[in-house]
Amino acid sequence: MGLPVECRDLRKTYDGKVEAVRGLTLTIEAGECFGLLGPNGAGKTTTIEILEGLLAPTAGTVRILGHTWQQNPRELREQIGISLQETRLSEKLTVRETLDLFANFYSDPRSPEDVLEQLQLTEKADAWVGKLSGGQRQRLAVATALVGNPRLLFLDEPTTGLDPQSRRQLWDIVRNFQRSGGTVLLTTHYMDEAERLCDRLAIVDHGQIIAEGTPSELIERLGGHHVVEFSLEGSTDGATAWRALPGVEAVRNEDGLFSLTVREPHLTIPALLDAVNQRNARLQRLSTRQASLEDVFVNLTGRHLREE
Repeated sequence: MGLPVECRDLRKTYDGKVEAVRGLTLTIEAGECFGLLGPNGAGKTTTIEILEGLLAPTAGTVRILGHTWQQNPRELREQIGISLQETRLSEKLTVRETLDLFANFYSDPRSPEDVLEQLQLTEKADAWVGKLSGGQRQRLAVATALVGNPRLLFLDEPTTGLDPQSRRQLWDIVRNFQRSGGTVLLTTHYMDEAERLCDRLAIVDHGQIIAEGTPSELIERLGGHHVVEFSLEGSTDGATAWRALPGVEAVRNEDGLFSLTVREPHLTIPALLDAVNQRNARLQRLSTRQASLEDVFVNLTGRHLREE
């Protein structure tokens, strides 16, 4: 049996001119949770829909679990589970009826009752889908993907618009699926989600992968594990001076809020305070935190992930 996902030089062009995916190459190992991370319009959904067999690529090759969509579509559908960005389910069916219906599509499904219990939907089993909250509806969408007993699970923006508790519940579901030997491909634009869930991830921008690795590897490439953020009263300049402080690897200035990527904050912060005093300036704010994938993304692209 081949790798869960292999694609080479994947391209998708709409109307002969709009390039949504531009030469994307990706390999996902069995048992991984792999994240595709990027802003809206980066090509994440187009990529995942090609891998799911919902879209045909303009060029490139795709192999899922050792098969191609041209050769073995039926066999592949039996082995993958899909939760789309918006899963439209019949509002006039109950939760249990919905899951029974999806289970009937597969030759070796899981018990719908077990899936209801795993996704904490048992008490809503007889409720109409139209009466569910956003979090319950999203869990049901994932339940319909899991009831077929898949080996590979595709989740496209699974927690967009959910409250914090519902997000964590979905994270637990993903981890449990992995523990049972499943492989997950997840698209998200939530950095904390990618850091918590993904063993490896690829940052996608303008239809191409611009960085790939484990979350810690990508943060390591920034050159520092800490970020010191500060602003001065009435001052928006001085980036060159801050770059010269001990331990500073990079400086970013966003409308007067300076972000210093540093290796050793205990050396940088005293030197920063001395430099502020020497300029007879006053600190408006000062904070330090661990570097994150958001910092990696801004460093690579010059903009924030959530910007439209």
